[in-house]
Amino acid sequence: MQNNTFPTLFVGRSIQKLAEVDSTNNYLKTMLSNYGPPANGTVIMADHQTAGRGQYGSKWSTPPGKNLTVSFYLKTDFLTVTEQFNLNKAVSLAVKDCLTYFSVEDCKVKWPNDIYIKNKKIAGILIENRIRGVHLRDSIIGIGLNVNQNDFHDLIYATSLLNIKKKETDLEEVLMILSQYLESRFFELKSQKNLDEDYFNSLFLFNQISTFNSKGEIFTGKIIGVDVDGKLLIDTESELRSFNIKEVTFVL
Repeated sequence: MQNNTFPTLFVGRSIQKLAEVDSTNNYLKTMLSNYGPPANGTVIMADHQTAGRGQYGSKWSTPPGKNLTVSFYLKTDFLTVTEQFNLNKAVSLAVKDCLTYFSVEDCKVKWPNDIYIKNKKIAGILIENRIRGVHLRDSIIGIGLNVNQNDFHDLIYATSLLNIKKKETDLEEVLMILSQYLESRFFELKSQKNLDEDYFNSLFLFNQISTFNSKGEIFTGKIIGVDVDGKLLIDTESELRSFNIKEVTFVL
């Protein structure tokens, strides 16, 4: 474990760098199981993930050494189970903040866990919470951010900092900036600041007539928000509908 000199109080101050791992989230979960909790804010960073995962088991792959593949350990016992989507809001906004720092424009949070630039994905988030009673115990926050990858082959809806800025960016600098913004949003969350205004202003296709697919049903409507359970709220004019993760997809 390496001690860092990031200008943060705790996030990213302790980092373990791995050449290769199946998944940084899995690695952190094994650490928790075998050795107990690491220091709050600990980061696991890998040059290459062989079995990176997205939400609900979807696969996420990246070429070695090109992108930021990290997992953060955070103590989140101040959140109740019913408040856990607020953590998703805070993390999503932190990734957006980081990209904005690097002069990326038109950055949006695509519900529930992706970051988009216009119509292309630049980052994904996977949050896994441990629960104790009615509260969270702690959280593992996996973030994959496309930084220096140029060719995405058949993934036409993917992009990177390199594609946008036309130059490479140092991965450790990206991690440092991300750690700063994650810590800042974490403190806002802990102080019970309402993140809804920032989140909804950043939400992909918010309040725009858009097309969706729910189990083969194609319909149009406007995203008007997200409820306390993290369900997406879509106004179809005839009714207000709510959707859980995997129950609706965007037709772009």
